[in-house]
Amino acid sequence: MRILIVDDSPDQQLLLKTILNKAGHQDLLIADSATSAYDQLGIEQPQPPEGPHAVDLILMDFLMPGIDGVAATRHIKSLDALRDIPVIVVTAKTALGDLQAAFAAGAMDFITKPVNSVELLARVNSALMLKKEMDCRKTRELELRRSNEDLQRALREVKVLKGLVPICASCKKIRNDQGFWQQLEEYIQQHSEAEFSHGLCTPCIKKHYPGVYPD
Repeated sequence: MRILIVDDSPDQQLLLKTILNKAGHQDLLIADSATSAYDQLGIEQPQPPEGPHAVDLILMDFLMPGIDGVAATRHIKSLDALRDIPVIVVTAKTALGDLQAAFAAGAMDFITKPVNSVELLARVNSALMLKKEMDCRKTRELELRRSNEDLQRALREVKVLKGLVPICASCKKIRNDQGFWQQLEEYIQQHSEAEFSHGLCTPCIKKHYPGVYPD
């Protein structure tokens, strides 16, 4: 799974990258500013990347020149295509107000500087597990929605006989929508999925073949 590290400090970038690489996280992207992070996320593109090119987790520095981590997180979370990406804020600021601002912007967790490798990996693994579960849920919902659409389409295509059907009391022909008289079975076949197998009922056998059944 792909992790985006957003930090303006080369030393901090190297530290996070080294810890993550040693733990087996090889698919890493680096951004030295919020603007660079936007480029990595494809925010200016008509449709942000999905599938193998998507980002699964963002490690966001709290303090950066220009757009800070809180503002960047808020902007990312405002976009439908990106709001499910977990954001962990990496910060040296532990004041309650600062952490509240990060959570209010949409961050799911925070890591304090100097970064502890055990803490970093525990929080990263937890966030990636959450993202994987969310992706599975979205896939199931998409499959369910498609199945429901297929079912609705099939139901719309089913022919159903309903309403008043004009029928001749003598010959039993049915008058169709064009005003013509049709054989009963022909009309039903055109307006439903029914098929017919022809035979003779007992009264008709007696009528047409009186010798078959003795009185």
